[in-house]
Formats: sequence, structure tokens, C-alpha cells
Amino acid sequence: MSTSLDTQRFSEMIKSKRGSKGLRLLASEIGVSASTLSRIEQGNLPDIDTYLRLCDWLEVSTDYFTNSNTNSEDVQNEVIAHLRADKSLPPSTSEALIQMINLAYASATKENI
Repeated sequence: MSTSLDTQRFSEMIKSKRGSKGLRLLASEIGVSASTLSRIEQGNLPDIDTYLRLCDWLEVSTDYFTNSNTNSEDVQNEVIAHLRADKSLPPSTSEALIQMINLAYASATKENI
């Protein structure tokens, strides 16, 4: 699974909410530097602290600007990896669950053909 930040949507929303307010004044209110805010408005990635502050200021959740590209094979592999890594399950139980998951995905794939 890969996740990316929609920087264009993020910067457009910031510009829209900022309106005619000065960059320096707004940056000061949010708690970031004016140069950082300018770079973000130009589509550059913010650091995580700045991203959190801006999402708070925009009144949106932090996942509002993310795009997740997940396919069923990635999900299946991730679930299997978690089961194999789980030390609280006996290996035989993990393997039985993995077989069930593989069968479920194989069945779903056949239904979608």
C-alpha cells in the first residue's frame, strides 16, 4: 500500500482560506514561518508538525489530503505478515488463518472474473 499527499489540493485549500490575509500575518497566527507557508502554497511537502498545524487551522482531519493506493494483493500480504509476526498465536493457528485468508481471496478473485 502506498500513500501520498495531494499537495495541490492542500495548497489550494490553504490559499483559499487565507484569502487576502497577508502571508506573514497568517504564518505567525498558525505558528509557522512565512517562507515555509509560501513553499507549501507552491505545492511543496510540509514537515509533519507543520502539516498537523495546517490541518488543524483548516479544520480537516489529517487524512483529508491523502490518497491511498491499495490493492487486494497488498492487503492480503499485509494481513499474512501480521499473522506470522504475532507471537501470541501458536504457529499452527497462524498457518490455519493464513490458509483461510488465501482461500477467501482466491474465491473473491474467481467471483470477479
